[in-house]
Amino acid sequence: MAEVASETDDYLDEVVDEAPLLFASSGAVLTIEDPHLHPIGRAIAIFLIFVSMLGFLNGLDYASPDDGLVRPDEFVYRLAQTAPEETATFRGTVVDHQGVGLANATVYISWLNSSSNMWISTENLTEEDGTFEFQRLNPGLIRVDIIAERDEHRDVFSNRVLLSPPALIEPIGFTTLDFTLPSPDEFAAQPCASNESTDCEIRTIDMTPSQMDHPLMDPSAATTYVLVGFGFMGLALIAAGFAIWTLKNGSLTLLRTSSVLSMFTMGHYYSACIFGLLAFVLTFAVPRRRIPLTD
Repeated sequence: MAEVASETDDYLDEVVDEAPLLFASSGAVLTIEDPHLHPIGRAIAIFLIFVSMLGFLNGLDYASPDDGLVRPDEFVYRLAQTAPEETATFRGTVVDHQGVGLANATVYISWLNSSSNMWISTENLTEEDGTFEFQRLNPGLIRVDIIAERDEHRDVFSNRVLLSPPALIEPIGFTTLDFTLPSPDEFAAQPCASNESTDCEIRTIDMTPSQMDHPLMDPSAATTYVLVGFGFMGLALIAAGFAIWTLKNGSLTLLRTSSVLSMFTMGHYYSACIFGLLAFVLTFAVPRRRIPLTD
């Protein structure tokens, strides 16, 4: 056995001596991920900056309640259309032209029932200090007639009011308005319903024609509307900041974050929401380039 092992060792030694060591390359190159964003990703980032501008303009529109494409009353009215029934409370104060609360004035409210297409009404009397309150009303548009009997006349002051729906986690929407009844002289200057007499028993000042486009509404609802606008502007600025940051460091994560934030800025006619969603989907099509690792 020893002789067999010796012969094997001699053979291996001869093979090593006769065949020099050879090294072969597989052609593989060590690479790393390119820190720069792909041109497609850069285009999406620039697109998101434009989308953020749409969201910012939308927030600026909301923060300017007196002008723009969307007004506070339109915003509240849309919410009222989908609000549950009997979730509005209407309260306020009726004072005369000198600021004194009117006691026992009739507050008569009426609204059109959309299902039956019939007018429904209810009424209440003001307290000693002129305050009144209605509960379990439907959010939306109503007509408010304030009737005060004085100087052997019945004065009727009519207004168009928008009842606020519940907001956020509140189960009830509250609308608080103060009405100032015009002076007897202003009522006396109004023409009679029938032209047969110059001294009307029922004198009317109707403000509803001038309030058809913009009815009276709770001031706090308008404030909430403005705050929503500032929220949209803030989200738009943050989304634009993430998009600019993406252009500098090439992060797809930041690019997707920017697209998601821009969706919540809404934009006019939901433009920012739609474009932001499109940008978010396109981020998954951005290829990641790799560069060779060199000395």
